Amino acid sequence: MFDKITKFMDEKLSTPMAKLAEQRHLRAIRDGIIATLPLIIVSSMFMVIAFLPNSMPSDWGITQFIAANQTKILMPYRVSMYIMTLYAVFGIGYSLAQSYDLDGLSGGILSELAFLLTIIPSSIPAVTEGIKTLAASNEELANFLSQVPSGFVLPMGNLGSAGMFIGIIVSFFAVEVFRFTQKSGFKISMPAQVPASVARSFEALTPTAIVLLVVATITMFIGIDVHSIVATIISPLIKASDSLPSVFLIIFLAQFFWSFGIHGWSIVGSLARPLWLVLLEANTTAFVSGTEITNIAAEPFYQWFVMIGGSGATLGLAILFAFKARSAYGKALGKTALIPSIFNINEPMIFGAPIVLNPRLIIPFIIAPLLNSLIAWIATSMGLVNRVVASSPWTLPGPIGAFLACGNDWRAAVLNVLLIILSIIVYYPFFRMYDNGLYKEECQDVSVSEA
Repeated sequence: MFDKITKFMDEKLSTPMAKLAEQRHLRAIRDGIIATLPLIIVSSMFMVIAFLPNSMPSDWGITQFIAANQTKILMPYRVSMYIMTLYAVFGIGYSLAQSYDLDGLSGGILSELAFLLTIIPSSIPAVTEGIKTLAASNEELANFLSQVPSGFVLPMGNLGSAGMFIGIIVSFFAVEVFRFTQKSGFKISMPAQVPASVARSFEALTPTAIVLLVVATITMFIGIDVHSIVATIISPLIKASDSLPSVFLIIFLAQFFWSFGIHGWSIVGSLARPLWLVLLEANTTAFVSGTEITNIAAEPFYQWFVMIGGSGATLGLAILFAFKARSAYGKALGKTALIPSIFNINEPMIFGAPIVLNPRLIIPFIIAPLLNSLIAWIATSMGLVNRVVASSPWTLPGPIGAFLACGNDWRAAVLNVLLIILSIIVYYPFFRMYDNGLYKEECQDVSVSEA
């Protein structure tokens, strides 16, 4: 029966899902956003440091120093994670252009141009004569006016997660225009003697003109607010992604594909990660501004409360193999896989046990993260644990990563440990059944060899 299911999955789902995961536009989104993860992780740590005084005694010198310099400490965050779409767009354009065998640098720059053309600068009103007259007799007002910038400003909110979907759309448009001009020959070609870098610049003139005129006409000349339109369209999708049924669906699909050797998070993550980033950035902004944090299901929620030790919450299984295995193979596997699992690297466990195509371990592999998500969702929604506000380095041990991701909340570390214990309980009966089978096989092999 299981062989038939496996054959069906391999023939009907495995190949199509593998092709979907490698679809060039989805891969470009994945590559572009993943390229921003170092910025997100490092800048999140600046935010964590800036708010350490919230969890430290107020009379400590370091607490007072951080509190006094909080604005400066947060500045790297404001020019990195806070405007992450600005960086992601370049990566998306670069990856998509390369998938078409086009110049990646030109694709990235064209995408950046198209995105910035959707960010409409606004002029700061000039100081009126009446205000100047008041400032002449009011030193405080005069000091304030001296710090007010002049000229044009950009709305930074749309440079962050709020502009992510517009960034994806215009990146696709810019690269497709670039591809059209290259394939159709509708470009300025230079003689072979011209250096390659110079030739590429001239070849990019035509797509640059098309992208600039089309996008600027829509956003600046006609005055269509594309950000508001897209925000209205996707807001139900974002809201739906931050729900328990959505969390269950995402986890089930990822684990189900993994069970048959398909990298489930590669497929699911390509589609869900833009939504996760929107949820996380909204939480981060609320945390920095001191307003209510509303979202639960941002990506760090999955990382630190669901997939502890990697996909399937396999740290619990690694602990069982390391300390409870009877079979020689199980003991060896536990010693090999435990340390990587502590640091959320679970390929040795997934392919070493193996979990893939193993009916005895697939069931807890799916159930454990689902139960983890339910408990974590309840704890978070009840306010027993803070909502995630930062993206901790994914290789940190679970309790430490959870502590940092929830804004230095010690309760998050406790919850992480409790969920590891829960995963051990879920895996135990299936592990015992599987390990006993391995042990019997080893005993039989020894008996046969002695005979």
